[in-house]
Amino acid sequence: MSDVKRLRRPPEGGYARGDETRHRIIHAAIELFGERGFAAASTRDIAARAGVNAPALQYYFENKEGVYRACAEHIVETVWERFEPVVQQATDVLAGSAGPAALIDAFVSIHEAMASKIFYGPHVPGLRLFMVREQAGQEPPIASQVLQEKLRMPLNRVCASLVARIGGTAFDDPVTQIRTLSLMGQLTIFHHAPRAMLAALGWPEMDEEKLEFVKTVVRAQTRALLEMWNAEREARQASQASDAAAA
Repeated sequence: MSDVKRLRRPPEGGYARGDETRHRIIHAAIELFGERGFAAASTRDIAARAGVNAPALQYYFENKEGVYRACAEHIVETVWERFEPVVQQATDVLAGSAGPAALIDAFVSIHEAMASKIFYGPHVPGLRLFMVREQAGQEPPIASQVLQEKLRMPLNRVCASLVARIGGTAFDDPVTQIRTLSLMGQLTIFHHAPRAMLAALGWPEMDEEKLEFVKTVVRAQTRALLEMWNAEREARQASQASDAAAA
C-alpha cells in the first residue's frame, strides 16, 4: 500500500477554506465507511456526500486509503482532546509518591472522561459503525494501527500503570491487563450495543437522568474494585512483613 499524503493546503490565504473542505470530506467518509464498509464506499460517493468533486478528494488525500487514515487520525485527535487533561493528571500522580486514594481518584477521573465521551460526546453519524467495523477486523488495518498507536496504547498504558500500583501487581502481569480491560470495558456495551442494553434494562430510551444513573453505578463499582484490590495488596504486604519478622 503506498504512503498517503498528510494535510495538503491551498496556497495564499486558502487555509480556512481548505481545512473546511478537508473536514467535510472526512465527516462524509466516516459516515460512508460506517454505513457501507471500506470496500463498498467509493471515493466518488464520498466526494458527492461531502459536496466536492472527485479531484478535490484526491488533492487532499491522494486515494481512498489516505481518506481512511485521515478518518482514523481525526477520531484520535477529537477523542484525545477529552482525555489529555486527565491522562496528564494521572501521569503526574504516577510520577510522584501519591497514596492509594490519589491513584484511585486518577483512574476514576479517566473513567469519567470515557463515560462522558460515550454518553455526551459529539455523535458523528456513522462513527459507531466505523468503529464496530474496525474492531471486527473486516477493514484494512490502517485505522487500527493509528487508533492503537495514538489512542489505545497511551490510554491503556496509564490506566494499567494505575491499576498495577493500586493492586501491587506488575504492569505486564496478565492480571493487571485483564483488570484494566475489564474496568474500561464496563462502558462499551452502552456504546456498541445500546439496543441490547435498553432491552435488558427495560428502558424505552436513554435520557439524561438514566445516563447519570448509569454513570453513578459504574463509578461506584469501579471505585469498589480498585479499593478491594488495594486492600488485597495491603494484606499481602502485611503478611509478608509478619513472615519476615517471624523469620
